[in-house]
Amino acid sequence: MPSLAPQIAARLKRTGDGLVAAIAQDATSGAVLMLAWMNDDALARTLATREATYWSRSRQELWVKGATSGHTQHVRSVALDCDGDAVLLRVDQTGGACHTGAATCFDADVLLGEEPA
Repeated sequence: MPSLAPQIAARLKRTGDGLVAAIAQDATSGAVLMLAWMNDDALARTLATREATYWSRSRQELWVKGATSGHTQHVRSVALDCDGDAVLLRVDQTGGACHTGAATCFDADVLLGEEPA
């Protein structure tokens, strides 16, 4: 497994569990698809393969997005935010991004709708 470059690892601000938030955004439409978590191994593998790889907090293991569902994410780019506590993955999504099968995880419970123009 590839290892995370020391200069990248030094910039990350991880949770107490050693994780950093990872936001997946559709590279074409700009839609926010999902939020997941990455540890150093998941980020290193993502950077090396361009296959979105995350850390499953429930299963306590790495998971490659789409490995079982076929709903894959090809990573076009990865950016670290200014604080080092989140990464943004711009991806080409195949199939639904949400574990429910929906296109995005952010379409179910709108808490505040768009303000009229």
